Amino acid sequence: MLGTTLRFFNGSLTRLSRRCITSRQLMYDKYGDPLKVLELKDVEIPGKVEANEVRIRWLAATINPADINQVQGTYPIKPQLPAVGGSEGFGEVEAVGSSVKEVEVGDWVVAAHSGLGCWRTRGVYKDEDVAKIDKNLSIEEAASFQVNPPTAYRMLKDFVDLKPGDLVVQNGANSAVGRAVIQIAHAKALRTVNVIRNRSNVNELIDELKSLGADEVFTEEEMKKEIRGKAKNARLALNCVGGKNALMLASCLANKGVMVTYGGMSKQPIQVPTGPFIFKDIQLVGFWMSRWYTYPENKPERENMFKELNELVRSGRFKTPHFQKVSLDDWKKAITDAVTSSDKKQLFVY
Repeated sequence: MLGTTLRFFNGSLTRLSRRCITSRQLMYDKYGDPLKVLELKDVEIPGKVEANEVRIRWLAATINPADINQVQGTYPIKPQLPAVGGSEGFGEVEAVGSSVKEVEVGDWVVAAHSGLGCWRTRGVYKDEDVAKIDKNLSIEEAASFQVNPPTAYRMLKDFVDLKPGDLVVQNGANSAVGRAVIQIAHAKALRTVNVIRNRSNVNELIDELKSLGADEVFTEEEMKKEIRGKAKNARLALNCVGGKNALMLASCLANKGVMVTYGGMSKQPIQVPTGPFIFKDIQLVGFWMSRWYTYPENKPERENMFKELNELVRSGRFKTPHFQKVSLDDWKKAITDAVTSSDKKQLFVY
């Protein structure tokens, strides 16, 4: 009788293990300080996927400012709680449902939209939640492929019909998006004037950005003198700072120029020069990459964009920022470094 019971018990455990797989997940069940609300947990997920589902083994994920804001509850997208942090990363397809056509087991994929929760080792998703990428990318390139390079790509393509030789001005040039703008613009034979904050290693940073293809790099103080100099008659301005910095960019625009705002690091309202706004007919628009991903009609363009960006990486014309690789076990240090130092970009590697 005891032997029969044990065999039944062991058989039940075997069937259960086939149905469930353990995933380590950095989660939160309320909004607040990431160091206080995040918890690393082992969670059971389905071992079997439904017809339109895929199971992903995440390989790496970035820590972006938007991820921190999402945990804090200050980001426009608020996932249903409890939630897993992380909006950008890449993984390998472990299993596919019977109706899944666009990815296969072994493919590399990235999140097709924000809020998927990439700070975990495994997850089960609808097939439409992920997008296939080439497997010839490095870990850093693949993990940072979804947010910053596409943001730069779309802003350079969607708002002004730029031609080789046209001028683009931007602030926040040393950010991940700013660096992507420099490299993509350089590949398209566009000129860039780039604004950065002054700092102790400013000359080193200027040399670094010029090595990526920047034509000119100025501090905010220097830029004030270049509005009617090297920065004048820009067709496109890209603003992630706001305040008086945005005022400088808008003052550089040519007739019918466009300023695209995609961030507000200064937490100051955008200031606009009255004269150019009226007499040059300049336009001010906002852009949010997360929203762009939500439009189904953008799917074909998303695939074309990924192909173009992948070609830039493969040809050596696009370099990702340096990342500090960390494990999920060291998440507190990684989050602290991500919040306190923009120069230490963090990458969870599983």
